Amino acid sequence: MAVICKKCGLPDDLCACGELEKEDTRIIVRLEKRRFSKTTTMIEGIDPKQSDVQSIIKELKSRFACGGTAKDGFIMLQGDHRDDVKSYLLKMGFNEAAIEVQ
Repeated sequence: MAVICKKCGLPDDLCACGELEKEDTRIIVRLEKRRFSKTTTMIEGIDPKQSDVQSIIKELKSRFACGGTAKDGFIMLQGDHRDDVKSYLLKMGFNEAAIEVQ
């Protein structure tokens, strides 16, 4: 028996709700100075209900060889990784126009 999507009513193999939500999401990637002049890349706007934030942060930390965490709707990475994060988010399927790098 096929599993039916609760949003659109289509079977899961035909459902495109997740991809459509990724295109509509507005993501802000910015740089912040933290304690002792440490730079931190902040990613805001990825909904933890739509995406698996823990797997995203794990992949980002291993790809960029840095520390990081996810708290209060933000993903924080140690260091300046703004351009690299944007290219990674594009590969994940997010819309380029929806990603703002500050």
